[in-house]
Amino acid sequence: MLEIKVKLPEIFVCTGEVYGVSVKRSESRTLELFNKVIEDVRKEYDVHNLKNHPVVRAYRDFYWKIGIDPTKQRPSSEALLRRGLKGKIPIINNVVDAGNIASMETLIPIGLYDIDLISGDLELRFAKRGEIFEPIGGKTEELNENQIVLSDRKRIIHVYPYRDSRHTMIRGETKNVLIIACGVPNVTKEIVLSACKKASNYITLLAGGDPEECVMRFR
Repeated sequence: MLEIKVKLPEIFVCTGEVYGVSVKRSESRTLELFNKVIEDVRKEYDVHNLKNHPVVRAYRDFYWKIGIDPTKQRPSSEALLRRGLKGKIPIINNVVDAGNIASMETLIPIGLYDIDLISGDLELRFAKRGEIFEPIGGKTEELNENQIVLSDRKRIIHVYPYRDSRHTMIRGETKNVLIIACGVPNVTKEIVLSACKKASNYITLLAGGDPEECVMRFR
């Protein structure tokens, strides 16, 4: 099991690992699960009232506290659910989609990483001024000191709880997956643990593999 040092007292993560997955293009079973979750969340939220949900509010408040405008850099779960409510479901592959389904269902940001592309143990900390981040599907960014990052021995693999690095993204050849569900103040550890377990269950349902028990990590 990978070690993760959490250096910030207010935030926490829950991690899970799934070994021996088979990454494929999403098929009908994945789409059916996506659609079911979208149907369920539409009964509770719309794009206008979503920001008032207590969990979404907690991530937004946390962003404001560390000096980030959450209307410009949305927590990944909120951004994902907004797309879903507009009928724009992002279909990537069966593993990534499994994590996105769990995130939409729980409103907890969830990151998925190829374990074999991670170098050494992980550390959750504030960024250093001028550190470089290379996001999936985006241009290289220079980070500020108020941004929270997850880094391995070589590079930043995640800006918390917002975007993931292309260097450790899930690919067709990925076999072993790290799940990280992100927590902030006023979000309970129980909800974050539940999100991690859902992601693990959906991955094994849609992509196979052997899951490890989800573990809470905090300072």
